[in-house]
Amino acid sequence: MENLFIAATPSTPEVDFRFDQHTLSLKGESYPENATSFYGGVLERVRQYLAGCTGTEIRINVSLAYFNSSSTKLLFSMFDAFNQAALAGNEVSLNWFHDEDDETLFEFGQEIHQDYPALRFTDVPVNTD
Repeated sequence: MENLFIAATPSTPEVDFRFDQHTLSLKGESYPENATSFYGGVLERVRQYLAGCTGTEIRINVSLAYFNSSSTKLLFSMFDAFNQAALAGNEVSLNWFHDEDDETLFEFGQEIHQDYPALRFTDVPVNTD
């Protein structure tokens, strides 16, 4: 499967999905005008990739400084797809990067950890000073 790279804009994150290396990264901010339009194709590619994974070690790196509620809904859809892949026998690690002082992002990560227990979740506080 061909890798997927979408450069960041002021309102959308960088998407760097290296399917050939089983490393998928989201970085930046996410408040697109139309979240479904932005994430729809990304989510479809993720589902196609995961359909071909069997016993695969998959690493997901998420470093979002901000995301709006419409992005949240689609991110949960993506995390659900990763969780299903883990339940199907893949080893899926989710590294959740956030500013160490950002309580909201920390708590969101904890919610992901609770809602998607098949993911091997790692909280990664980052000092931005």
